Amino acid sequence: MRTDPPDSGPELVQLTAFLDYQRETMLLKTDGLTGEQLARPLPPASLTLAGLLNHLAKVEDTWFRVRFAGLPEAAWRADAAGPAEPDWDFDTATSVAPEELRERYRTACAASREIVARSPDLDRLSARPRRDGPHVDLRWILIHMIEETARHAGHADLLREAIDGVVGE
Repeated sequence: MRTDPPDSGPELVQLTAFLDYQRETMLLKTDGLTGEQLARPLPPASLTLAGLLNHLAKVEDTWFRVRFAGLPEAAWRADAAGPAEPDWDFDTATSVAPEELRERYRTACAASREIVARSPDLDRLSARPRRDGPHVDLRWILIHMIEETARHAGHADLLREAIDGVVGE
């Protein structure tokens, strides 16, 4: 269930509330759809709601667990070909059951929340650097994930409307 972010408050509360709002928006956009519907692209693009959910589960895992906390990837990512197959998260999602996709995303988000809650502050640097070299602080990761999730929620809105006409909230 989506909860509007508070109108004021500490920075960490604001950032996590905005991210949670976008996370719930993504789940809302996939609610009640079948596997066939989640796998339906909006031509000429090949993007699907299934691919978006799987991708967002992967980036939650990558940014919070792997890069920030320095933990290994989630077990479900073990079959990924990695850099040799950069779009595996989008390409393989249509063969995954809808509830498994939603659960992957929920589980990744819950793990991310736990990692954020354990961090002493937003200035803490990531355990591992970005691909291009620098370490980033938790604030940067939260802002990046708000942007990433909100951008894909916009894609999801268009895809959902094309599937069954459902729009907006």
